[in-house]
Amino acid sequence: MADEETGGGEGAVWLTENHPEAVRCDLLLNEGAGTVFPFGDERVYGVCVAEKGVFRFTVTTEGVAGHASTPKMGVNALLKMVPFLQAMGERQPTYDVTETPRALLAELGLPLDGDPAPVLAALRERDPILAVIVEPMLGVTLAPTRIFASEKINVIPSRARLAVDCRTPPGMEEDEVRARIEDVLGTDGYELEFTERVVGNSSPPDSPLMDALRRWIAREDPEARVVPTMLPAFTDSRTFRAAFPECVAYGFFPQREMNLYESSPLVHSRDERIATADLGFAARCYRDVTKELLDA
Repeated sequence: MADEETGGGEGAVWLTENHPEAVRCDLLLNEGAGTVFPFGDERVYGVCVAEKGVFRFTVTTEGVAGHASTPKMGVNALLKMVPFLQAMGERQPTYDVTETPRALLAELGLPLDGDPAPVLAALRERDPILAVIVEPMLGVTLAPTRIFASEKINVIPSRARLAVDCRTPPGMEEDEVRARIEDVLGTDGYELEFTERVVGNSSPPDSPLMDALRRWIAREDPEARVVPTMLPAFTDSRTFRAAFPECVAYGFFPQREMNLYESSPLVHSRDERIATADLGFAARCYRDVTKELLDA
């Protein structure tokens, strides 16, 4: 849908709530993964079977207003924000590893049994770029993105507000999210308010749709293989899974002209693009898989 980037409220959410009969489905293919990536001597295609939730929040600190020409006559709420910004830059919330990243790591020959840190370190040594992509799948992430304080440059701010984009593992609810935030920020010196709450969800990694995708890749790129993966962000798939619990929704738009390490830095950046050949590649996939499943 055209408004997926802004949350889908007038697209997938509106459709599934107001016209579910028009969009009800058993199987769904969407964006979210599919760009090939090298791993050692292998070529690997990811199929997104899970997406993280969104629990965006604001952190507020309080101070005392004053004239900026005499800084110590006030209490600067903006300076009180510094320890929390520093904490989010230095510390990771406790890991919460779900089924999908566990399966992905096993497929990559790095089975997880216990603390994820050593496994992540091993992946980082073997493929540092892939480690950057996999790490957010292992738990809650906190990304401070916007800060607001005084409206005038000559006024010491009495209040500062920090907006944080928080992404959470599938199934994690608000109480658990708050606990992970407190792992990093502690419990004192700030007020926390959630501004957006969407629980992440997933589909089973084993299904007739996954089997069909594996067969298609085996025909089109015989030396490659397929692995399940999780999207640290979200797509409209989450809306269809929530609306139709029996729906198996995967993100898979196969691309092989540019690999994942070439295309990922372009997302939300200058000259974001895909190769023309990959548009045809993905279109063939959708055509072939659809025909195979309908003829079965």
